[in-house]
Amino acid sequence: MPMRINPSILAADFANLERELGRISSADLVHVDIMDNHFVPNLTFGLPMVERLQEVAPIPLDIHLMIDDPDRWAPGYAEAGAASVTFHVEAARDPIALARRLREIGARAGIALKPGTPVDPFLDVLPEFDQVLVMTVEPGFGGQSFMPETMPKLRRVADAVADAGLDVWLQVDGGISIDTIGIAAEAGANTFVAGSAVFRGVPEEQIELLRDAVASHPHAHR
Repeated sequence: MPMRINPSILAADFANLERELGRISSADLVHVDIMDNHFVPNLTFGLPMVERLQEVAPIPLDIHLMIDDPDRWAPGYAEAGAASVTFHVEAARDPIALARRLREIGARAGIALKPGTPVDPFLDVLPEFDQVLVMTVEPGFGGQSFMPETMPKLRRVADAVADAGLDVWLQVDGGISIDTIGIAAEAGANTFVAGSAVFRGVPEEQIELLRDAVASHPHAHR
C-alpha cells in the first residue's frame, strides 16, 4: 500500500518558512492548515501566503481548509497550484459540487470530518472525492493528543474504499507520532499529517522514522 508523510508547517518556524520547507523535501507533500478564526478558534495563513509557498516549496502543497464558506474560497487554492485541497463537510453547502470544481481546476479534492462527524452520509459518494481526512483531534490547534476513538470511523471509510476498489487517499491529522502512526495505519490510513513529530527534531530523520513506523505495522485493510 502506498503511503505518504505530509509534515504540517503549523509546527514550523514561521519566520523561516522557505528554509523549513527545504528541511522537509524528503516528505511527500507539505500540509498547510488554513484557519479563519471562525470555523475554528485560531487564525493562520491565507491565500497570499499559499501562493508564495507554492513558488518556493520543493514538494506539492496539501491544503487543509478549516474555514467557513469553502464553497466560495476553496477554488482559489486550487487555482494557486495546490496539488490537494481538502475542505470540511461541516462548513460546505454542497460538498460534491465543490469537489467537482476543484477537480476541474486540477487539484485533488478532499473532504475532512471532525471527530464527532459521522462518515456514513458520504460512503455512497466516495468516488466524488480523492481524499478523506479523518481528524484525530478537534481541529484548530496543533500539539493535541491523538484520539483513538476516531479509528472505527477510519476503518469504515477504509472498508468502503477497498470494497469499491477506489483510489481515495485516507488521511489522518492530529497527534500523529512514532507512537500513534501505526495505530492509524492498521485502521487503514495511508496519508499521515505530522507537525511537532517532524519539526521537534531533525525533520529528515523524523520523516524517515515515521515511514519506518508505518512499515513495521501490518495493515488491517486490503
